[in-house]
Amino acid sequence: MEPKTGELALDIYQVKKAVQALQAYLKDTSSQNHLLGECQQICLLLTVWKVPKQDQTIRIPLPHGLRTEAADVCLFTRDEPNMTADQTERFYKKLLAQRGLRNIPEVIPFKVLKTEYKPFEAKRRLLGNFELFLADARIRRRLPSHIGKHFYERKKAPLSVDLESSHLVRDLERIIQGTTLRVTKKGSCCMVCVAHTGMQTDEIVDNIVASVNTVSSKLHMKGKNIKVIHLKSQTSVALPIYTSDLSHLTLLEEELKKARLAKDAMAIKKKTTKKKSGLMKKSTPKTGIKKRKIVKKDQAGLKVEEEEEIPQLVPIEHPTKKTKLEDLSKTGPKKAPKPNASSRRVKPGRGMKKASKAQVQGKKKKTFV
Repeated sequence: MEPKTGELALDIYQVKKAVQALQAYLKDTSSQNHLLGECQQICLLLTVWKVPKQDQTIRIPLPHGLRTEAADVCLFTRDEPNMTADQTERFYKKLLAQRGLRNIPEVIPFKVLKTEYKPFEAKRRLLGNFELFLADARIRRRLPSHIGKHFYERKKAPLSVDLESSHLVRDLERIIQGTTLRVTKKGSCCMVCVAHTGMQTDEIVDNIVASVNTVSSKLHMKGKNIKVIHLKSQTSVALPIYTSDLSHLTLLEEELKKARLAKDAMAIKKKTTKKKSGLMKKSTPKTGIKKRKIVKKDQAGLKVEEEEEIPQLVPIEHPTKKTKLEDLSKTGPKKAPKPNASSRRVKPGRGMKKASKAQVQGKKKKTFV
């Protein structure tokens, strides 16, 4: 069977061989550990040729679910109007039960998240109590400031769910029983959990094939960008199950070059259209003359339409005062003439007393003598 466009040609025999070798290794190491009841995760490690330019989250539906019915799932919902926090919680649990969801998650209204889980220790406790977090699509953008950065560091950021959808149960089961791959622009490697040690060999192989096909078709640069795929657990060595050819790198570079040229052509086209529109506006000046139709009768009594030009009123330009200001700025402000010393009048100070008339007359007589 030939792979579809965007899907990788995986060697099923090689994948099965790697799964059996990993199961044998984990069985030997688990006998030495004390915690025999716990299942270890089996992950895919993907390496790409070119580091992506933007982050991407890919949801992968799996044929065999990762979580049991007793899995811990938390759902953040919005606050329903005219309802308390307890009433909102009961309302959404009843809604999910009526729709037929088997594994009903723990419901936390947004008001409870803001009040009871505001301390740092409460957020850490909430992060450790649940494996998967879901959020109502109507409040998802308001969550980052209330849950903190540890949810994103541990890769447990809430996944958006449309609670008003008609296919709510199907969407929830796909998310709960599936997995997610978070592709970042910080490096060329990313990891996704696809199975656990409690599964059979054929179930693990089916999950690996389904997840690789989904990732290769939904990735921004498609399957040609995938360089190597490894299979590993938390403690084992990475086992290669797929390696791409060097021809994929040349094809990828050609596609990127074509996309870059198309982008440049679009930018040039936009610039030319803007210039043309600007020239058209300049070349068609607005005239200030309007025409109106006048109906007249000729000698024979027939109606004849004539066009008459109506001159529009043009506002009269008033002379501005800028000329005076310009002349002043050139010549500079005129200085007022200084008063003569004889014309100055000395005013008595605050502490001085005015001279009497007799004293003034006595001084005048002395001058004449």
